[in-house]
Amino acid sequence: MFGLMVLFGIGMFAVLAFTAVALLAVVAKVILLPLRLLMLPFKLLALPFIIIALVVKFAFLIAAGAVVIALLIPLAILALLIGAPVAIIASMT
Repeated sequence: MFGLMVLFGIGMFAVLAFTAVALLAVVAKVILLPLRLLMLPFKLLALPFIIIALVVKFAFLIAAGAVVIALLIPLAILALLIGAPVAIIASMT
């Protein structure tokens, strides 16, 4: 009988702990909601700067990609100039 009471007590503790954690999460959300609403105008003020940063980042990435392509084209031509005679000689033997 004592074991059954202990099991019931453990079950009650588990339910109470789960309820406390859920209540704590709800209270945290309720407390943080006004702060998020308070910070919303500042986020909206920062939006143009974020857009400018993204445009600069993408422009840099496109420029870096163009540089890589511009460097690979002469290397491909050089590889063809060296590789074509080697392939012709290899096909004759």
